[in-house]
Amino acid sequence: MDLKLVPLYFFLGGTTVTLVTYFGSQANKGALAAFIAFFPALTVITLCTIYWHGGSESALSYAKSLVYLLPAWLLYIGAVIYLMPRLGLWPPVVIGILLYTVASYLTVKIMHLK
Repeated sequence: MDLKLVPLYFFLGGTTVTLVTYFGSQANKGALAAFIAFFPALTVITLCTIYWHGGSESALSYAKSLVYLLPAWLLYIGAVIYLMPRLGLWPPVVIGILLYTVASYLTVKIMHLK
């Protein structure tokens, strides 16, 4: 990895978190915050840097893995959405992350069996 690019990655990540937090903290701006969080700029940058450092095979593996792990992420966010009104913030986040981790692990294991 080119260490000269680390400040750029840090800046882009920090800017994204800042914008999502700013708009997400306003009750009527949740959709805008989600749009910013899901905007593929970081994915495009990551895809490009993986391609430049690892070639098309590595970049393609990354892109496919994003799709393969989408169900695990949906399980995570589904748990958070369902449990947050009932349990507050932290228990649903922890449960969601545990579900994501287990589902991701199982997905990767199944992918390697093929």
